[in-house]
Amino acid sequence: MEQSFEVVIIGGGPAGLTAGLYVSRARLSAVLIEKAIFGGQITNTERIENYPGFPEGISGFDLGQLMYEQATKYGLETVAAEVTGVDLSDRDRKVVRTDQGDYMAGALIIAGGAQYNKLNVPGEEGLLGKGVSYCATCDGAFFRDQVVAVVGGGDSAVEEALVLTRFASKVIVIHRRDELRASKLHQERAFANPKMEFLWDSVVEAIVGPDRVQGLVVRNVKTNQKTDVAVSGVFVYVGLHPQTDYLKGGAIPLDEDGRILTGQGMETEIPGVFAAGDIRKNSPRQAIVAAGEGATAAISAERFLLERP
Repeated sequence: MEQSFEVVIIGGGPAGLTAGLYVSRARLSAVLIEKAIFGGQITNTERIENYPGFPEGISGFDLGQLMYEQATKYGLETVAAEVTGVDLSDRDRKVVRTDQGDYMAGALIIAGGAQYNKLNVPGEEGLLGKGVSYCATCDGAFFRDQVVAVVGGGDSAVEEALVLTRFASKVIVIHRRDELRASKLHQERAFANPKMEFLWDSVVEAIVGPDRVQGLVVRNVKTNQKTDVAVSGVFVYVGLHPQTDYLKGGAIPLDEDGRILTGQGMETEIPGVFAAGDIRKNSPRQAIVAAGEGATAAISAERFLLERP
């Protein structure tokens, strides 16, 4: 079964939902395809205090639901399905293949986001949003004067650890090696910060807490000795992967990490194909930026449809 629209949007996070709001208000027929929860990763954030319009803050789940309600208010259709492939060989007929059927459109907006690599240890899933986080910028302020841990040793881990020192009383960086992988400048700043401590040659074996994070079980990879570490929060930075597996093989040019390359109008090298949000190269991975990029992609898609022969 194949259904036809003027615009197909892949991804139901802030970028995709904002794109859907804009194209539906432009009276374009559009469908948004999301395989998980509408609202995207922000739904896992306990409280968001840096999104304009909510001076008292708002839960990520509630913000995602409000975005969904506003986007669908103007006629945007939504489908719960997983995208398995695309056919972009025809300029005027982009085909998106899913496990629920095919969707065809004149313009395609890809806003499937990226997923944080997880530790895959006991307690991680159950305590997500209850002390387990993947975004210090989003959640750091909730741990004022508390002890937190950062797992990872690259630039992102060290950058976010430094952000956390503005709030936490102590930041413990847990890294499986005996030296950081971050740039020398980041390392200098980290080692000079009196609030930061380091657990070398160590990995997290479990995250502990019945209702909220209370501590970690950490294992030294050289001695296999296990240690209990008391923390109120744990921030995981062991990599991020864009959700572009179905695009690999040349459908759209990607960078070495699998992210989509775009211009200022969110356009890709394929006419009529646009990308927005965390799936783009150099994305700052913030909801407000993703929403703005979704709006830009929608405006560009509308212009493309109007100007095509």
